[in-house]
Amino acid sequence: MNLAQTILKKAEDYSSYTANNLSKLIQIKSLSGEEEGVAKALIQMMEEAGFDEAKIDGLGNVIGRIGNGKKIIAIDGHIDTVDLGNLEDWDFHPLCGEIKNGFVLGRGSVDQSGGPAAFITAGRILKEIGLPDDVSVYFTGTVQEEDCDGLCWNYIIEEDKIKPDCVIVTEPTNLNIYRGHRGRMEIEVSFYGLSAHGSAPERGKNAIYMASRTALEIEKLNERLAYDKFLGKGSVTISEFISSSPSLCAVSDFAKIHLDRRLTWGEDKELALNQVRKIVEGMNAKIVLLNYEKTSFTGLKYGMEKYYPTWKIDEDHEVIKNGVKTFSELFNSKPKVDKWTFSTNGVTINGVHKIPVIGFGPGNEVMAHAPNEKVPVEHLVKASAFYALFCQTY
Repeated sequence: MNLAQTILKKAEDYSSYTANNLSKLIQIKSLSGEEEGVAKALIQMMEEAGFDEAKIDGLGNVIGRIGNGKKIIAIDGHIDTVDLGNLEDWDFHPLCGEIKNGFVLGRGSVDQSGGPAAFITAGRILKEIGLPDDVSVYFTGTVQEEDCDGLCWNYIIEEDKIKPDCVIVTEPTNLNIYRGHRGRMEIEVSFYGLSAHGSAPERGKNAIYMASRTALEIEKLNERLAYDKFLGKGSVTISEFISSSPSLCAVSDFAKIHLDRRLTWGEDKELALNQVRKIVEGMNAKIVLLNYEKTSFTGLKYGMEKYYPTWKIDEDHEVIKNGVKTFSELFNSKPKVDKWTFSTNGVTINGVHKIPVIGFGPGNEVMAHAPNEKVPVEHLVKASAFYALFCQTY
């Protein structure tokens, strides 16, 4: 057997091992900032698989390593999940981790513990077949991604001083190869009116009216935003509207809207902020690009601006070409090369730090954050093989 066949055979032989590891991870609830239990479980799996090093960093990220070479490849998967949602919408308990009819069931199976479960197996395979002397592979189980994608990788690069030559992001791609996605930012606009008795509204200035007029202009703005042939169109929507007044018999003196802005290629934070500034010109309004700061389970408070840059990798970039070659050698077919609809840690890995990123992960992203989340065991097997062979050949 050649190298690809050897690796695929091992991944298939470890099918139950991978599925059982994922089952264990799913059974540990791991909301953003509360990942300690799943982090410790992942450390134990790394140690059992024979990793050269496994540790938890200051923010709570799990950092595993195999090899000691100067060429650094990282395989990333976040270990926090969203909450369970309405249990009545589920056909099984979200934390069951049951393996049934070729699937592993439960919250995080797709978004995003499936990736880490697969990379544990890839690490085990690499320990068995060996790794080129000039390569180190880091396996990162990252935290707080659901709350603030990319924060974890700012910490890894800036504080842990790990800067890979490329990163495989294991978010769900349905076993396609992904090379980018739109960026995003969170903007808050506050409106300050003047209260007056509700029986004489002309004496006041209604903040709700200001916010409402702005909301209608935001709706129009969404229709004329820029378009990119690969990433698609930019978008903006209002996801929250809050108001207050001294009483229900008074003119509102305060209102606030929250904007979810998705940025296509060529759009950045200044462009997006200026578009909103133009809409509220002449109003008593304040525009804020929000910041994120939260205390990790380690006790560390760490944050960043809620601006997540757009990124994409050229299809002829070496990291994408090697991914296509890896896929073809393993599965005797040509992969689909596409993009994510949602946002990932790629916003800082490539969007900020310009490190080449390739996306390849088990599961379909339509299952992310949805009830009845489940991932095919076959996807876990193929992802394990892909990660192992990619690290051998990049």
